[in-house]
Amino acid sequence: MTCLIIINEPPAAERTYNALRLATALTADTETEVRLFFIGDGVASAASGQPEPANGHNTEWMLQRFLAGHRKAGVCRTCMEARGITDDQLIPGTHKSNLEELSRRTRESSRVLVF
Repeated sequence: MTCLIIINEPPAAERTYNALRLATALTADTETEVRLFFIGDGVASAASGQPEPANGHNTEWMLQRFLAGHRKAGVCRTCMEARGITDDQLIPGTHKSNLEELSRRTRESSRVLVF
């Protein structure tokens, strides 16, 4: 199975935290491929140097943990530009992407979850 998880929420949001928790949990099944795509305010979740959140939901650490398994995470280019996020600010393992890639990944996926 291939699962695409789309994250629209900023880093400290509970939805982002839960999306990353689920993404990592799904990878326990070696037959499941999990991909992430950050769009809208979610692109800030893929930026490095995030301040430590008061709620303890360390999005940067959680995303790095997910990516450590050589998994894929795209970040919407248009949304990055709108928020002043540059390529060099992205967490290593994420990549600047676009709606064409999101469209292709959506078509290829067995399941699409949106947070």
